Amino acid sequence: MARTKLVEQEVYAFRYRVTLGPRDINYGGHLGNDAVVSLLGTARAVLFHSLGLSTLDLGDAGTGIIMSDLVVNYKATARMFDEITIDTHIGEFVRTGFRVFHRLRKKDLLIALAEAGMITYNYNLKKAAAVPEKFLKLMKKHY
Repeated sequence: MARTKLVEQEVYAFRYRVTLGPRDINYGGHLGNDAVVSLLGTARAVLFHSLGLSTLDLGDAGTGIIMSDLVVNYKATARMFDEITIDTHIGEFVRTGFRVFHRLRKKDLLIALAEAGMITYNYNLKKAAAVPEKFLKLMKKHY
């Protein structure tokens, strides 16, 4: 079976911590796929908020993001009430997008690696747009 194998990034500039609750646990008693996607979205939203931005405004009052792809490689399980750390790195910028890299850990145990492609999208104009200059400057400042 073909598999996309992700690798850890050298640097993760942002960190988000969360304790897993009942909503995050699947029928097998561990962290569910749907919860991982939601937790990654929350970590990304908190990161943007910490920079004075949002997923709908990357600094120019009109350009936000649309996820174009997502890959998750699971390495271990996590269970209810485990404290999870989600480390995030933003990189691989192109004119109309970038990639977001995540590492999920429980203490020193690697739970999963994830990578998402983001298209920068102007919601006012309803079309793809260049990554805002303010966003690029903020990313350079943190890396």
